[in-house]
Amino acid sequence: MDSKHSHTAVSGAGLLIALGIIYGDIGTSPLYVMKAIVPALIDPRLVLGGISCVIWTLTLQTTIKYVLITLNADNKGEGGIFSLYALVRRRGAWLSAVAIVGGSALLADGVITPPISVASAIEGLKQVYPGLTQNLVVYIVIGIIAGLFLLQSFGTQIVGKAFGPIMLLWFTMLGVLGGGWVLQHPAILRAFNPYYAYDLLAHYPGGFWLLGAVFLCTTGAEALYSDLGHCGKGNIRISWTFVKTTLLLNYLGQGAWLLAHQGQQLAGRNPFYELMPAWFLLIGIGVATIAAIIASQALITGSFTLVAEAIRLNMWPKVKLNYPTDVKGQLFVPSMNRLLLLGCIGVVLFFRESANMEAAYGLAITLTMLMTTILLSTWLRLKKVALPLIVLFALVYGLIEGAFLVANLVKFPHGGWVSLAIGATLMSVMYVWLKAYYIKRRLTDFVRLEPYVEGLKRLSDDESIPKYSTHLVFLTGAERNSEIEQKIIYSIFQKRPKRADIYWFVHVETTDEPYTMEYKVTEVAPDDVFRINFRLGFRVQQRINLYFRKVVEDLVRNKEVDITSRYESLSQRHITGDFRFVVLEKFLSVENDFPALEKLVMQAYFYIKQFIASEDQYFGLDTSSVKVEKVPLVIAPPREVALTRIR
Repeated sequence: MDSKHSHTAVSGAGLLIALGIIYGDIGTSPLYVMKAIVPALIDPRLVLGGISCVIWTLTLQTTIKYVLITLNADNKGEGGIFSLYALVRRRGAWLSAVAIVGGSALLADGVITPPISVASAIEGLKQVYPGLTQNLVVYIVIGIIAGLFLLQSFGTQIVGKAFGPIMLLWFTMLGVLGGGWVLQHPAILRAFNPYYAYDLLAHYPGGFWLLGAVFLCTTGAEALYSDLGHCGKGNIRISWTFVKTTLLLNYLGQGAWLLAHQGQQLAGRNPFYELMPAWFLLIGIGVATIAAIIASQALITGSFTLVAEAIRLNMWPKVKLNYPTDVKGQLFVPSMNRLLLLGCIGVVLFFRESANMEAAYGLAITLTMLMTTILLSTWLRLKKVALPLIVLFALVYGLIEGAFLVANLVKFPHGGWVSLAIGATLMSVMYVWLKAYYIKRRLTDFVRLEPYVEGLKRLSDDESIPKYSTHLVFLTGAERNSEIEQKIIYSIFQKRPKRADIYWFVHVETTDEPYTMEYKVTEVAPDDVFRINFRLGFRVQQRINLYFRKVVEDLVRNKEVDITSRYESLSQRHITGDFRFVVLEKFLSVENDFPALEKLVMQAYFYIKQFIASEDQYFGLDTSSVKVEKVPLVIAPPREVALTRIR
């Protein structure tokens, strides 16, 4: 079996990997869900209705929508909102807006998940040490989160191997703790009757608005789809059976404890920790903290993958991507790591308590789920599923997620605005980057290469011009082999004549398949001009320096090109000539007359661009042999200027 997919085959190891990677977020939700649904007085109607809502949310939203339906929409084994968008984007340009909203909201969720998970776990220490101040809790939470982000640059290969067994212990603990209380108070099993959920939403005072708290139980469902490539469909579906069973047992156990204490005030107690005997409390808090850290790690890794995919879809700046280990798909995005760290610390300092963070949590992720529903409906149409079934799917999940969104909007003034503000900022960056990409593409002037081939050969032989490099390599955006940018021709012949023995034009195409690695060589002029087209999947690392060298080695081996230096003294000793890359970097010309929106977009684009690494670093070029040339981007020709000559 292909090594790329061997880990996705159903196996004991695969199931353990699935437990460790994808269930952190949804698996730590019992820490705060019931506390959010029942904040003060323990009312049996509220308890039964709340548990019933949780059961049916996990069934309809997580099991049916994500595990049974969405996992089928894989892009060569890969999942996630951008993989889904890559499958359907040819169905309409408007779908890019859907992907941008969904991706931004998912990244915003990644800023709030680590603080709420870790804070909920650490706050359990207050039940062991009542004198523990909230300030100290805040410092501990920030310390754990900072340590987690600092570890990212080393890769998570070693830590990742421990995730599976720890999460297996965590879910087993959830099931055992909850199951014990269910056996003592089996009346809680009535919550499986959906009537109690309906009664809460329709008749209980303010019941509908509790959907915002109920939704917290399924916030990690999107991770099941995002991490499809890491674990595989079979492993996710089988492991979810175990995970859902233990989650339901724990929620039912918390409900049983609440029913046993009906009529009382919760008074800051967390039903999750109340399930534990006193002697087990410290152990339980320790395991919960490790599970929260694993949940945070999964979100951070997912955010890195999301950003890498957005870059390849032209929706995010070409920031530097590092690959700290040999594990396929594992990457580290330094800039995103810093942004997430600052965001998480800001959230902890702003909200301080997990109960306050609940207000910000969930609102953004409802948007992601709605966007996934839209893209999935388009994908079902693409797969020629019967129209009535697609309409039914879109209506059912549009209503469910629409209801969750409306209920979550009540959180807006209490902190929900924070996640929406983060999401809106990310959305603006994605919009600016995609719009700027299309503007630049529209304004790039391409010319036919053929009329310049003879000129390139003559320039190569013209010894009156100092040699610029033995091999001169230009990165070109021209999709057709017969075309080249006018700016490249200008750079070679006019800016400063660049004499070289061989001219190479390299084009990189990002494919909708995740792991494509193909190339094609076109000999434009024998021994003088070559073009190489790379077709790389949206999850393949852009290491153009390495790939280019590999292609040249293959050409030399096949005797298609001679890369020996043509300097007489060096060629006799068979010394390889030097290679020099030229990257044309656009800047906004002052000589412009352009529409207001495009002007705003391009100004924002170039403002952001000054804070990020240059394209040569993104493409993995050897910076010692790269020349970056600035070329003006003229958005529209300036109007005629009326100048009068005075004699």
